[in-house]
Amino acid sequence: MDYPKSVPSVGLVDGRFVDENPVAGTPGSLIPAVWGNSVTEELLSVIKAAGMTPAEGANNQLLSALQKLLSLASPMSSRVTEVSTSKVLAPEEAGLVLISASTADTTINLPAVSTLSGIRDFIVRRVDNSSKRLVVQASGNDRIRFHTHLSANGYPFLALIGAGDWWHLRSDGTGNWWPVGRFDATPLGRIVFETSTAANPGGYGALDGREMLRSEWPWLWDHAVQSGMLRAEAARAGGWSSGDGVKTFRGPEVRGEFIRVLDEQRNIDTARVAGSWQSGTNITGDNGNAPAVQGIGDLATVGVDPTSFVGLSYWSAAAFAENLVSGYWGMTRPRNVAYPARIKLI
Repeated sequence: MDYPKSVPSVGLVDGRFVDENPVAGTPGSLIPAVWGNSVTEELLSVIKAAGMTPAEGANNQLLSALQKLLSLASPMSSRVTEVSTSKVLAPEEAGLVLISASTADTTINLPAVSTLSGIRDFIVRRVDNSSKRLVVQASGNDRIRFHTHLSANGYPFLALIGAGDWWHLRSDGTGNWWPVGRFDATPLGRIVFETSTAANPGGYGALDGREMLRSEWPWLWDHAVQSGMLRAEAARAGGWSSGDGVKTFRGPEVRGEFIRVLDEQRNIDTARVAGSWQSGTNITGDNGNAPAVQGIGDLATVGVDPTSFVGLSYWSAAAFAENLVSGYWGMTRPRNVAYPARIKLI
């Protein structure tokens, strides 16, 4: 497409349009039909390529067609934006956003999702490992569609926890951000054991029964409500609690506890409720007898310090006291290793 240089039309100078000059007596440009038709066909080809039917009375078809065609192109920009304070991201900042919240709680607002802005991709990544809260917030009534098994509409914000934690979010042009990928997609609420006392990135927190605000962790509160393990604060044991009943809730507390698999109708550990505590019991063999520990010298073979009887209980079916060489000694706490436990918070 070009100016009509090849058409010897009236009022064209080197193919370019000019205004009428009454003083000089030169006429203004007259658009030749061949050129006008060519321009029209150029514009119609864009509209048709977008799968639209040209309409004479519509004045916004070219814009709509361009938006639709652009949405089919890659929504990811090669731009990298570094942020160290709360900020509202602009649509043109789509790409990789590196965020530091080392000095204060930080909120990063995503641009509004609309047909005008089209489809955009943002990768939001945390670079600091502080305990400050870092929130990625959707604009207005927009929603981030994660954990839709708990809430069909998703949530208005998400939290980045730990250095290296990241989410890849894509807008759909209709008010939603959809997760395309994230650092750790382990299911919400899952318990894991670590070989480090430092908190790893990916949305994990200590399994310490801490009290949380429902407004700050709405997806985790929804998980607790739907878990079948939510109880009143006084009866929470190792399950979730309803906190103050209004604004707070509390996660499971399992520090220093042994974990036992829930019976779930096998009828070996009957009448147990998920997350409930159980008093310690003596361990017997399959025949109902105590383990074969015949004396103090044998204790080391089962991992017990012979100089202390921590974790031992004395079994006796007889009415009289038994001595230490009896076969009635059993362990209630075997040798063990303590690993830090973490829970998936988002």
